[in-house]
Amino acid sequence: MGVFSKYLRFREAGEQANVNNVERFGEPVRSLFTTSKVISLHKHTDITDEHEQVIYHAQTKFPSLHDKTDVLDAAGNRVAHIERKLLTLHERHFVTMENGTSFQISNELWHLVRDITNIEGLGWQLRGNIAALNFELYDEREQVIAVISQKFLSLHDKYCVDIYQPEHEQTVVAILVALQHMIKDREARSSSFSSSSSSSSGNN
Repeated sequence: MGVFSKYLRFREAGEQANVNNVERFGEPVRSLFTTSKVISLHKHTDITDEHEQVIYHAQTKFPSLHDKTDVLDAAGNRVAHIERKLLTLHERHFVTMENGTSFQISNELWHLVRDITNIEGLGWQLRGNIAALNFELYDEREQVIAVISQKFLSLHDKYCVDIYQPEHEQTVVAILVALQHMIKDREARSSSFSSSSSSSSGNN
């Protein structure tokens, strides 16, 4: 992993902010960290602060064709509701914030390395580097809102998000949770395609 180490920006709670993020955007105002696990028939994700205190958590109903997920704060109050749209050429999720704001997260196109995801309704854009597991969230003025980084080869689907516009924290958390689901969906489709291709080859 030495060749890619300078590009990977994930860090654990308590570690210093990634030097690449600091050089480009300065010190983040706040950082949050996620750990996902499966509990019975639900997928549960904890979002913690630098001190590993749970600030939010997300829970997905199962089974659910629409991948219905609620984001709650530490007191159990709902912050956002997320649903996946079926039968679409683009990966698309609908997000409804508890304050009444709603938006859609839609991919323009999954490129080999760079991904462009539009946050329709907010005018924001998520620009990703799949190879390096990094994503940068920009507002309508091209100002960075947050940088999201995924841990390489993590069994618990760990992410770190450095937030530069803290007034948008809850919206950033909802986008982070939706992004996790979009990446998992793509991995599942890729795995299914590989399995079917291998099966077809074996039958020839």
